[in-house]
Amino acid sequence: MQRDNVVKSVSRALDIIAIVGLKKGGLGVTEIANQIDINKSSVFRILSTLVQYGYIEQNPETGKYKLGYKFLDISSKLLESIDLRSEAKPFLQELENKTNEVIHLVVYDQGEVVYIEKLEGNETLRTHSKVGKRAPMHSTSVGKAILSHLPENDVLSILDRKGMPCHTDYTITTPEEFLHELNQIRQRGYALDLEENEYGITCIAAPVFDHLGKVVGAVSISGPTTRMNTERLNQLGPLMIQTGKQISARLGYSIYQQ
Repeated sequence: MQRDNVVKSVSRALDIIAIVGLKKGGLGVTEIANQIDINKSSVFRILSTLVQYGYIEQNPETGKYKLGYKFLDISSKLLESIDLRSEAKPFLQELENKTNEVIHLVVYDQGEVVYIEKLEGNETLRTHSKVGKRAPMHSTSVGKAILSHLPENDVLSILDRKGMPCHTDYTITTPEEFLHELNQIRQRGYALDLEENEYGITCIAAPVFDHLGKVVGAVSISGPTTRMNTERLNQLGPLMIQTGKQISARLGYSIYQQ
């Protein structure tokens, strides 16, 4: 990361926020100072300023510092500002009502997908996904749905930058096989994650396009593999394509752009 033109105090504050955010129970001044090249007095001054503005909170009993609720306020404002989320919500709820499964909406950002909405459905399903969390593109149905509509050079660049780590025995880990998979996705209109990201979880996704015809996100259904068998996936395919088109239309995308 290039830091030649950044303000040092701001850079240090952001580094401290990142470190504190990794520890659920919070960290003390000494613990933070030991992780970055800043003396304890400087760390304390920065923390005190962040506390004043609500970005950091101090536990009065342990003295440890953790992220403040200001971040929730900021993140909620960010989510509210994303038109995709509000425009897609009715269609996501319709999917949830029809399938009773977990419904996700994601956006593409810097070679990864970011979950911006999740509906839990009526069936019990434990997944790693949650709003605000990032996920890899090569092993998720939403990621593959998006990548299938990006230029091949962009896809290869992302794979080269992010790698293709194996999350399960079913994860595709070679660019050649992956490009073939993306071609199949483009032809049928939806992407599948057949336990490629989490064991026991199968997902189906369709891309979402904006008014310029640019792929900006994806919508998916996730369920246990026992329920999401081949027959059901074939039934859900047309529904996913339709939902993707409906959300895209709300963003100004025209079928005549296809």
